[in-house]
Amino acid sequence: MSSYSYLTKDGYDKLMAELEQLKTVERQKIASAIAEAREKGDLSENAEYKAAKDEQGLLELKISTLETNLATSRILDESQIDTSKVSLLTCVAIKNVKTKKEVKYKIVPEAESDLKAKKISVNSPVGKGLIGKKVGEIAQVQTPRGIIEFEVLDISL
Repeated sequence: MSSYSYLTKDGYDKLMAELEQLKTVERQKIASAIAEAREKGDLSENAEYKAAKDEQGLLELKISTLETNLATSRILDESQIDTSKVSLLTCVAIKNVKTKKEVKYKIVPEAESDLKAKKISVNSPVGKGLIGKKVGEIAQVQTPRGIIEFEVLDISL
């Protein structure tokens, strides 16, 4: 069963650039390291050669994973987003009912989450609690410290 991952155009472009960097620059660096280690003689006792080969294996795994993620991803079109309720790619202003603290987050795919940039994953506890809520509704979010209630103040793009 294959499932799709969702990305914004920026997120997709960022992953494509990373993949290109790994395939061109990083592969070349590792190939050079392997060639250099080979020149040092007996490969059975050459720690540099073994380390370079291990690094090559990890790089190829990362490239394969990125290629799979990109192949199963779908790019989301922000112009098609409904702002009448909280959904993927919407910006939502919320207020903690208990502390009255207000904060604004953008709900993004998991691969693009960045708390410092106020982007939270749709799969995070807060993201899951907010999805589908409308302005004025209260979202109850289960956290390790118990349930926290957030009031949805505004939804935008």
